[in-house]
Formats: sequence, structure tokens, C-alpha cells
Amino acid sequence: MTVAARLAPQPWMTDEESRAVIAALAAGGADARFVGGCVRDAWLGRPVKDVDIASHAPPERVMELLKAAGITAVPTGIDHGTVTAVINRKHFEITTLRRDVETDGRHARVEFTDDWVEDAARRDLTMNALSCTPDGNVYDPFGGLADMAAGRVRFVGEARKRIEEDVLRLLRFFRFHAHYGRGDPDPEALEACEALAPRLPTLSGERVRGELFRLLTAPDPGAVWRLMIGHGVMAHLLPQATGVARLDRLARLAHDLGEAPDPLRRLAAVLEVDRAGALAVAGTLRLSNAERDRLAALIEPPVPVHPLDDRVKRRQALYRLGDAGLYRDLVLMAAVGPAGPVSLGVIRKALATAEDLPSLRLPVAGRDLLALGMDRGPRVGEALKQIEAWWIAEDFRSGRRTAWGSPDP
Repeated sequence: MTVAARLAPQPWMTDEESRAVIAALAAGGADARFVGGCVRDAWLGRPVKDVDIASHAPPERVMELLKAAGITAVPTGIDHGTVTAVINRKHFEITTLRRDVETDGRHARVEFTDDWVEDAARRDLTMNALSCTPDGNVYDPFGGLADMAAGRVRFVGEARKRIEEDVLRLLRFFRFHAHYGRGDPDPEALEACEALAPRLPTLSGERVRGELFRLLTAPDPGAVWRLMIGHGVMAHLLPQATGVARLDRLARLAHDLGEAPDPLRRLAAVLEVDRAGALAVAGTLRLSNAERDRLAALIEPPVPVHPLDDRVKRRQALYRLGDAGLYRDLVLMAAVGPAGPVSLGVIRKALATAEDLPSLRLPVAGRDLLALGMDRGPRVGEALKQIEAWWIAEDFRSGRRTAWGSPDP
């Protein structure tokens, strides 16, 4: 395999931790290269999140070399050849070169190899099959650099065969097209995805959730979501998720507001369900309890919220929710709802109301009533409810004196 290009030195390639890990492997004669997403994103000038390394050394030998260099080695997936090196709180996944021996659509049985092309051939997409030496030589056995330049997301080898090996690759194709693709998707890949979509229910909810949430963090996921609906993918994956118009509006709104994409809020935007349906989706995707509750609240708000409400109504809604984050969610969801467009200035003003939550706290308590001589019992709770109702109606006039009906000093 010949060198395809040169990658300029990157901070993650030259920092102390990376050099230490590479040096530890080289000390034992182990050939090592950076692989996968770090090479892809560095080439595209995107932020690099995780630094993965591949080596022809067996995992047990990798463990030995790391420990000999004083680097913590964790056998995170040693049966499949993966060891995690930990140094100065940074993590590096080091995987032995592999080839697939047997696949069943969900898992693969692998054998170790010393052939870099064999290892690259088992990766899903051409842009993920790149490898880079510590000094910047980039190897590209399947045309990934050209595909990235063209904004083309393409499988390594035959698309259908790659998806049959692991059905999750079907979702990864759409996710990568949302983040890296331009123009029309690869027709061979699209045809294979449509044909194999009926196999999606065999995937675990956790794996599906991971891919969908990553897709929904794309700057503009609506076009790809429509593609998945139009080619029958969503019918087998999440048939309740067809509200793409709201997803488009929500993505544009988040961009205009300078907010980071929120995958759960975007998921709520595409769902056409009631609360029970939202809970069913949460179960399908194995959402956490907190995610489940938030999704249900986004679908059926516990308190009506709309950015066009006046200041008093907005503050009342915020008080009843008691959660500034959920209040902001509901403002944004209402802003892209069927009532029609809302100006950005109005939305910003409504979102700013969330900052009032710390001051919206009833300034009297039961002990205050007892101190005035009221007997313990249900009358205390009733009196507090009456005071609270007055306080809310008066737009939360602050202070203990005001709560008793006289102005603050």
C-alpha cells in the first residue's frame, strides 16, 4: 500500500501523550498508525474527538509494551483486539489489525493479521478506512480522500455485503451523509439500504439510539430524515417519526440562536404521537429515565408555554414547571409548532424569562403562619395555597412583607 498524501502535524499527533503511546509501541517493534475518525476529521479540518490507533502487535503484547512504559493499559475489548491506553487522563483505543472470519449482521468473529489493507477492508466507509503514520503519511486503499473531497459517502466494497455484515452500517450511512455528504447520496448504497431496511428491528435499542442521536446533531438533518422516510427505512425503524417540517424549522431556529443541536428536542419535533406514544418510543430506544420524562414533556407539555404569551403568563408557566431547561425547550417547540412563525426577537425575549426562575420562590412558608399563632393542621396548607395564588396573580411580587399584603420597605 503506497502513501496517498501527507497530513500536516496535528496537536493530537504531537502532544506528550500521543508521543508516549507511540513510543511505547515502537520500543517493542510494533508498527502503529492513527486510524479512523481522527484521520478523517483532521484531513477535513474538523475537530478531532477521539484518537484511535491500530497496530499489528497482538493485544497481549500491546498490554506488555504499555505497562513497560508506565502507561495504564485497560483490556477494554481484548477478545476483539482492543486495549485502552490511559495517560494523563487521556484515552487511546489501540486495536490489533483484524480480518472478519464470520459475521451475522450484528457481531463479527475476527482473526488478527499484520496486513493493513485487510484491516482497512473490514471498515464500513471509505472515509473511515484511512490510516496515518505518526510522521503524517496517509494511506488510502479505497479512495476515501477523493470521496471526502466530493462529499460522497461510500461503502468499502459492495454496499449490500457490508450492511449484511452489520445492519447498523445502514444507519451509519445516513448519519455520515448528514454530517459529511453533499448532493445526492451514493445510489448503490441507497439501494442496499432500502432493500435491507426490514432487518433494522434486529438491532438493539441502544445501538439505534446512538446512531439516531448522532444523526440528529447534524447541522441540517431534515434532508436525510426525509430520505430515510422516502426509502422505507423509517417505516422499519421509527414509523412515528415523520414530522420533518418541524425538524427543519427547529434546526434553522437553533442555528439562528447560536445553540448547539439538541438531539432529544429534535427527536420530539419529528414524532407524531401522544404522551403514551412518546413513552413507547423511549422504550424502543432504551432512553434513560430522565430522557424518557423529558421526551414525554416535550410531546405533551405539563404547562402550556408559548413565546407569544405576555410576561405574566410566561413567568407563571416557568414557576409551575420549576425547570428553566424544560421551559426553554417548550418555548422552542412552540415556536416551530402549527401556530405559525414567531420572530427571533420574540423568541429571545421569551427564552430570557428562564433567567427569572431563582426569584420565583414563594417568600413565606408554613413556619411563618405558625409563628403568627395559626394551629398546626390542614388550615396551614390551605392558607399557603391562598397566599401562593395571590402571589402568582400579582406577578410574584417579591419579599416577605409584600407576601403579607404590605409593600416592601
